[in-house]
Amino acid sequence: MTFLELAQKRESVREYRPDTVSRKDIDHCLEAARIAPSACNSQPWRFIVIDDPEFKTRVAQAAFSGVHAVTGRFVISAPVLIVMITERSKYIARVGGALKNVQYSLIDIGIAAEHICLAARERGLGTCMLGWFNDTALKKTLQLPRSASVDLVITLGLPATAGTREKKRKTLDEIRIYNK
Repeated sequence: MTFLELAQKRESVREYRPDTVSRKDIDHCLEAARIAPSACNSQPWRFIVIDDPEFKTRVAQAAFSGVHAVTGRFVISAPVLIVMITERSKYIARVGGALKNVQYSLIDIGIAAEHICLAARERGLGTCMLGWFNDTALKKTLQLPRSASVDLVITLGLPATAGTREKKRKTLDEIRIYNK
């Protein structure tokens, strides 16, 4: 399939089949993230893959509890969670970011996360990126230091339903401007 076809098939999946995901497929997705570009080649990411069903349930219950349960009720049904840890960028990227008031590491992990999602879709898997979760409870469950920066959790698994929903997006004419 072409890249545009792949991008059109990528969507946020919120209902998964209980089938396990092979580590070969998980590693394929992480390899796509590993080769993602980043500011000054900082590669400011680490990935914690949670595929043990019992541990995944504990992590999901901790991260998506209380007010965070609204957006994360489905997370427990995903066979795999990928927790993205954002690390410090290289010094020059931090300086440039400070001068422009941009946190390049967040842009970088966004690119890496989308690489994961596209690679997963290529393999027939579904994903959903989540940024709204109880990071304190998540860090405690994963035994991470309080200083760790956890910015995204990605669910991964086989979608419960086949096909792709119709995308509701602005038209190209609504978002494109040439030479102005």
